[in-house]
Amino acid sequence: MNIGDRIKNLRLKKGITVNKLANLAGVSQSYLRDIELGKKQPTVEYLSYICTALDITLEAFFANEDNNLANEIKNLNERQKKALFEMIKSFKDAK
Repeated sequence: MNIGDRIKNLRLKKGITVNKLANLAGVSQSYLRDIELGKKQPTVEYLSYICTALDITLEAFFANEDNNLANEIKNLNERQKKALFEMIKSFKDAK
């Protein structure tokens, strides 16, 4: 697993910038950018801060969640969740 890619993918799914995630996690923007680019590897402590900021556990970070719909939905930002809900509702209403 590429930790930097995983962080970047989760960050993008949440719809937040590197700067915002860095602020939420209490790390510098340049440090987080270096992690995402694979130039640095975070300690478990800093990865824990980043996971907390992403609203996931360390276990979920390392789990293979690619095919788990519930986890994919959880990783959507609020705008994306609302759009998904409206789409599902439209299917229900189309009966």
